Amino acid sequence: MTKYDVFALGNALVDIQARVGDAILSELELDKGVMTLVDDDRQAAVLKAVDGTPLNRCAGGSAANTVVALADFGGSAAFLGKIGQDEIGDFFLDDMRKLGIGIDVEPTEGVRTGTCAILITEDAQRTMLTNLGASATLSDQDVTDDMIRQSKYVYVEGYLLPGDGTKQAAYRTMELAKQHGVKVAFTASDPFLVNMIRDEIWDLITGPVDLFFCNEEEAKSLTGEEDPIVAAGKIHEHCENVALTLGPKGSIIMHGGEAFPIEGVVVDAVDTTGAGDMYAGAMLYGITSGMNWRQAGHLASHAAARIVSQMGARLGQKFTAEEIESFGKLPV
Repeated sequence: MTKYDVFALGNALVDIQARVGDAILSELELDKGVMTLVDDDRQAAVLKAVDGTPLNRCAGGSAANTVVALADFGGSAAFLGKIGQDEIGDFFLDDMRKLGIGIDVEPTEGVRTGTCAILITEDAQRTMLTNLGASATLSDQDVTDDMIRQSKYVYVEGYLLPGDGTKQAAYRTMELAKQHGVKVAFTASDPFLVNMIRDEIWDLITGPVDLFFCNEEEAKSLTGEEDPIVAAGKIHEHCENVALTLGPKGSIIMHGGEAFPIEGVVVDAVDTTGAGDMYAGAMLYGITSGMNWRQAGHLASHAAARIVSQMGARLGQKFTAEEIESFGKLPV
């Protein structure tokens, strides 16, 4: 018997979202649409610049957003990430636990909880400044097999790989998953990351990873192919399952040697924050709750469309039980 559908490992960050004009980005000398790692002082300057602007705050980070999405659909999840001994860390824990997500971590003294300032412009582009804070202190010593062995899948975010300690935590999690017969899902996280550690990601795809999430740009960078279907097929030669997102054009699911094209859903995009995380959460919910891969792909596509039509990485209008059930009735 398993207790959790998914156990996720990732950076524990509190997302702070604000709608801003392009002038703010120019003033702060930021490149629109890019995620940048910043130190404490730089993050403080950014937050000061949006002081007085309506802010939305929630527990975040890529893997955390994914299990929040899964929990919103009715799935069971656990999460491991490091927080600081401060008010923001307490907020992160409370926010996750209110959603029913299992989380049991000791705060790190003397280090601030990580934050991600998300500046959203009128064209729905998001410019993110991430201060990893305590999340960067995650190590393999924090990883135990208690929650892992009770899960159907572990989900690991690629953002952990650049740091020595966080990388070891990621590898330890995948190692324990394999020891207990638990499936491993991994997300490429960012095209820049793929360009930086392409060989390492290939080693994971050909090794422990059972389900690989990526977007079109990441797949092209990884394979050198321009056609996303060809790229997905090339990855599938080495990985049992592939979910490749194509933005408004939908996605491609590779399973059992077959390609399942999934339609995009037309919406007015307001904020692209968390679209990929939502897609992964809905997909993982689908395949751990009895849907086939095509059905799970359709659910994930609709979920990603709904999240970009609103502000923030949390669903304002959640899917009803009837809506979710309808995806499980789609033709095989």
